[in-house]
Amino acid sequence: MSMTRQAPNQRQQEWRDVLTVLANQRGSWVGGNRRSTARPRLVLFPPAVTGSQASGRTSARHRPALKRLHYYIEMKSVGDQVVEDESGLHDDEESFFQDIDLLQKHGINMADIKKLKTVGICTVKGIQMTTRRALCNIKGLSEAKVEKIKEAAGKILESGFVTAFEYSEKRKQVFHVTTGSLEFDKLLGGGVESMAITEAFGEFRTGKTQLSHTLCVTAQLPGESGYTGGKVIFIDTENTFRPDRLKDIADRFNVDHEAVLDNVLYARAYTSEHQMELLDFVAAKFHEEGGVFKLLIIDSIMALFRVDFSGRGELAERQQKLAQMLSRLQKISEEYNVAVFVTNQMTADPGAGMTFQADPKKPIGGHILAHASTTRISLRKGRGDLRIAKIFDSPDMPENEATFSITAGGVADAKE
Repeated sequence: MSMTRQAPNQRQQEWRDVLTVLANQRGSWVGGNRRSTARPRLVLFPPAVTGSQASGRTSARHRPALKRLHYYIEMKSVGDQVVEDESGLHDDEESFFQDIDLLQKHGINMADIKKLKTVGICTVKGIQMTTRRALCNIKGLSEAKVEKIKEAAGKILESGFVTAFEYSEKRKQVFHVTTGSLEFDKLLGGGVESMAITEAFGEFRTGKTQLSHTLCVTAQLPGESGYTGGKVIFIDTENTFRPDRLKDIADRFNVDHEAVLDNVLYARAYTSEHQMELLDFVAAKFHEEGGVFKLLIIDSIMALFRVDFSGRGELAERQQKLAQMLSRLQKISEEYNVAVFVTNQMTADPGAGMTFQADPKKPIGGHILAHASTTRISLRKGRGDLRIAKIFDSPDMPENEATFSITAGGVADAKE
């Protein structure tokens, strides 16, 4: 008994051909993600490459559909089928944190959740990291609402103690961003560590800004232990960021200029208050594109505080504001599993001569910054383009030194 199947109409067949072509092509989504309102596109190949040149698996029947695709296909045209396949790629990274929208299931209305997001609290862990007093300062949140929000967050999160073994399993998600120098990486235990604040301090011309520019490029490159690379946020307080410098460093690693620049978000901070406000944007961006951003750079952390607060009369207020900013940075790094790299300036120590110290200069920021930084690196000048990095403080790396050089391609190993 033979059965006849009704032939699909022409439009249905066209879309099937389009989806077949998409399945056969190797491409990547750019310009957006499943959380973003932007409309991504799938980059396949240049418009001139069509038919059998694009893929040996593309049949003659599919070539008309392939030509209609041209350089990209907007996600809206493809439909939900492709979105489902793509969204699976980010599941592991986005599961690192729990979205604050989960509070709706525990009786928190959307209006209150939006109020939390306006101040950069976008995850359930972010609520746990914020004091009740700070939450009450948010406009529209009463003490009763804050207590209810805290209670709901406590139901979602596993609060309390975990074993050292369980914590070691969580630490396996930590990655390292290479500095561009193997010796420097060895000194740091693999590079700039995620879920931590790495501080580099030194005099002018010791390579702090050059190291920051190099990290902007190396953070985008795949690395060891399955590191896939990602985007970077750069907060500039001294007007030292130069996009052309990134192009020179990109040439060293054979990376496309436009791709490198497009993956770096830049902001110029003008006051210490503005610098703090930018962290709200940073937190929102890390949440919006979960797992995409890997590095946050602030060059330098103390420059604006030195300007906005002067004299011993304002020292206590300055240190309190600084402590709040560093606490926020530490929480962001742990909340979203990103590496935070900050540079710091030096100051002369008037009392050093009385204690016969070899170096009368010290990093500014006092004990507040010293305790907040996970790893502190001291940079000093060497001969010519050589620079010397020394571990000043670290929870797991021994005190040691490494020599590197500053080249046209950024930070590199010193030549013998």
